[in-house]
Amino acid sequence: MGNGKETEVKQIREVTVRFAGDSGDGMQLTGTQFSDTTASVGNDLSTLPDYPAEIRAPAGTLYGVSGFQLHFSSNDIFTPGDKPDVLVAMNPAALKKNLPDLKPGAMIIVNTDSFDKKNLALAGFESNPLEDGTLSGFEVYDVPITTLTFNALEDVDLSTKDKARSKNFFALGLMYWLFERPLDTTLNWLREKFKNKPELIEANEKALRAGYNFGDITERFTTRYKIEPAKLPAGTYRNISGNEATAWGFIAASVRSGLPLFLGSYPITPASEILQFLSKYKNFNVRTFQAEDEIAGITSAIGAAFAGNLAITTTSGPGLALKTEAIGLAVMTELPLVIVDVQRGGPSTGLPTKTEQADLLQALYGRNGEAPVGVVAAATPSDCFHMAIEASRLALEFMTPVILLSDGYLANGSEPWKIPHVDELPEIKVKFLTEPEGFKPYARDENLVRPWVKPGTPNMEHRIGGLEKANITGNVSYDPENHHQMVTIRAQKVKNMQKVIPDLEVDGDKEGDLLVLGWGSTYGAIKEGVERARRKGYKVSQAHLKYLNPFPKNTGEVLSKFKRILLPEVNMGQLAKVLKSEFLHHGIIQFNLVRGLPFRSTEIEEKIIELLGGGNNGQ
Repeated sequence: MGNGKETEVKQIREVTVRFAGDSGDGMQLTGTQFSDTTASVGNDLSTLPDYPAEIRAPAGTLYGVSGFQLHFSSNDIFTPGDKPDVLVAMNPAALKKNLPDLKPGAMIIVNTDSFDKKNLALAGFESNPLEDGTLSGFEVYDVPITTLTFNALEDVDLSTKDKARSKNFFALGLMYWLFERPLDTTLNWLREKFKNKPELIEANEKALRAGYNFGDITERFTTRYKIEPAKLPAGTYRNISGNEATAWGFIAASVRSGLPLFLGSYPITPASEILQFLSKYKNFNVRTFQAEDEIAGITSAIGAAFAGNLAITTTSGPGLALKTEAIGLAVMTELPLVIVDVQRGGPSTGLPTKTEQADLLQALYGRNGEAPVGVVAAATPSDCFHMAIEASRLALEFMTPVILLSDGYLANGSEPWKIPHVDELPEIKVKFLTEPEGFKPYARDENLVRPWVKPGTPNMEHRIGGLEKANITGNVSYDPENHHQMVTIRAQKVKNMQKVIPDLEVDGDKEGDLLVLGWGSTYGAIKEGVERARRKGYKVSQAHLKYLNPFPKNTGEVLSKFKRILLPEVNMGQLAKVLKSEFLHHGIIQFNLVRGLPFRSTEIEEKIIELLGGGNNGQ
């Protein structure tokens, strides 16, 4: 094999890799291919894509750096890793931006061809870090990736620009060799992606194999790394992102409810992919409408709900603000509607490609008048599938809007997803009223839910609109007592969801000194941080809220069993504010970091140890 040299194969349990380069260097594609291949060999994994906020940031600048981090292991993992063990840096800016995040002694693979005077200056380096000792604490491999790519593509009939674009596949091939990954998944993807452009298949395949062979034949690399498959529950798995899982969840809810699916939406980062994914599935009776603005997106969905569809609209924080009056209209008309908010850094345009959890209060209260809606939140990328189904179920069964909170970290991150059998999915009961005898538009069942009548049903005409309705008859009413009654009914109807949502579960002791409570995408970092603290002997429990309005009916009881509650949030304490008001618990300790990034598990672990006294309290 190769030049006959012995290459040590070192078995390791886990590794965190980060690919970084210019936004035009294809780092997201490289990371996605590495992730899909890693999933195919059975490792557990978690990813964190990091996009530049500028659409066309100047090449070679820190603002233009695009990154993709991947944490994979032979054990269960819950985060994309805290600090990379390996950095692939395609230019000086990528190196400079990511250098502070690396573990001591981390491996750095750099494309030396990009380290010229111009790129060094753009990145703010006064001297070449490959030569001045800046990287003395790291294991550095300087590889002329661009030159080697051009050498491999010498006989390929492509422009110089197109050949240069293949250098990311050289880097990918080298990483496949380093971590004993097969090429098949990427080769199959290339042949499908460029089936009408054989010259691009040839170029990228040659670059991929050249990178792999470089690792094999060069004497620079003396060690390869092997990570055994994770012991995951038996089943069929695929790698899935949060946005893709959300789209699939809505398709599953459509099938389980027997309703056609309608999405009315306006593209907005980082939610646009849900619209793109769903537009491909017309064969599942999915209709997608790209509206001219956010208001048209949600009002078209309200119309679809009136007509008897499973109706959804997708957006991010700025779009949710524009949808608020229409959400109130859906509350008033008591029609089922799911609003997906993939949260991003704010306020205003804020950090459109970064993550945040700062729309919770907006989801709970951000409307004029008393306009309560159900609010649920996904915890992981694959959990977006299940929570999309749950949001749909609650909206349909209670005839009310439900907001599903995701965020940029979940939306763009990915992990292995065990594909469920259809029988494992909840049945969603939908009943349209068709008998006109005794029909009253706002008559109510035991959960205060009004009947759903499709327009055009003979002899069942009824008013619809934003003016207050008289209870039972649905006539327009300005009566003060009726308004108070209807406001109370609509609030109680949402509260009645507690009857059908699961209790809040505690992982660990059911009572004690410290509970780490979270919601949304903090789940993974909390899970790993708690487990690390437990391995050091600390007694700490964990609970995670997926239902935020209403809370699970046992929430107050769970919180009362713990002296202190550590509540990490990627905002300034929004859930903490609600819990303090709702349950009057005086032991809630806020832990707030708003950086456009998810929490690191080490940050949670350190905070737990700080609160429990720093010494081992588990013995």
